[in-house]
Amino acid sequence: MNRSCRGRTLVGVTGGIAAYKSAELVRLLRRRDHEVQVVMTESATRFVSPLTFQALSGRTVRTSLWDEAGEAAMGHIELARWADRILVAPASADFLAKLNTGLADDLLATLCLVAECPLWVAPAMNRSMWRHPATQANVKSLQLRGVKILGPAEGEQACGETGPGRMLAPEEILSSLEAELQAGPLQGTRVMVTAGPTREAIDPVRYISNRSSGKMGYAVAQAAREAGAVVTLVTGPTVLTPPQVTKLVRVESAGEMYEAVMKWVEGQDIFIATAAVADYAPVEKEKNKIKKKPETIQLELTRTPDILASVAALENKPFTVGFAAETRSLAQYAREKLVRKNLDMIAANIVGEKQGFEVEDNALDVFWPGGETHLSLSSKLTLARRLIGLVAERYEARNSTENTR
Repeated sequence: MNRSCRGRTLVGVTGGIAAYKSAELVRLLRRRDHEVQVVMTESATRFVSPLTFQALSGRTVRTSLWDEAGEAAMGHIELARWADRILVAPASADFLAKLNTGLADDLLATLCLVAECPLWVAPAMNRSMWRHPATQANVKSLQLRGVKILGPAEGEQACGETGPGRMLAPEEILSSLEAELQAGPLQGTRVMVTAGPTREAIDPVRYISNRSSGKMGYAVAQAAREAGAVVTLVTGPTVLTPPQVTKLVRVESAGEMYEAVMKWVEGQDIFIATAAVADYAPVEKEKNKIKKKPETIQLELTRTPDILASVAALENKPFTVGFAAETRSLAQYAREKLVRKNLDMIAANIVGEKQGFEVEDNALDVFWPGGETHLSLSSKLTLARRLIGLVAERYEARNSTENTR
């Protein structure tokens, strides 16, 4: 079983007779090495007991925003961040409408609204409900937002009528889910990502750093993993919970990040340098805290190792992607950096004035030899997924060109 088909799957169950099929779905997911957390709506519990799903998933079933499990273990935000993907099966017409309008009046709807992971839904309802223009409009709107719609199937329904609206069989849902995961554009590709700031010590309590939160780098690492890559994440100090990756390397300074990257970069197919590495570090670190005595002090700085240029200069370099954070002349500086450091691609964004650092959304201008594109303002995870798709395209194009020489 490929590792990309495993992970943490949150299964949402809404009200409907098809809820009984979800028990088999949970069983199959567990057999395929998924960690499963079941969340049920109140109406779903009228069709299948939560104890059934608890026995099959091995986890306490969540049913309410206010239940004791949520307060004692993980709140709805933490639960949403826990999941690698959310699969709602069955998804009733009512729930599809909630998703489309952004309602959050129960735990499952709230999770879907706050989650940043991929979302799949398997509709199940009467044929007339499925065909109704309102339902079809909701489905089309959700698809435009990237929600994957699995089914429905046609056949005899519980009401005695025949037509589209049956929830797909659990085996079909699992097959569709894993085919999508296995078909990622970076399946099996080895990707190294650097993220976060670095800290350059002045004395035991002070350091030079920058305002990078690490959010963009962590989002890029998660998006690469979702695309099927084997990801190594080298991260400076952040307060974030890192995404699930194959290898996680924590560092503090630019020198430590350089050493970690050069140690692990051999054999990597793609290198994405999102880290905001300090350009300068103190020549000497004081052994003891500097006391506040003189009116002014002088701090001598020296250049830190250029990690990105070093990787790009390797004889068998990976496909190398740089980042440029600028306060002006964005395109000019990004293009110059692309050429000067011999990069395959560079993603650039404006920082300052509540842009780039310490915010949830971002936009990127992406440049490569002979081309460029703009990735419009969106959440950093959505932006990262779009960037990874572009990286995969350019990486494949470069390999195709090299293979024809």
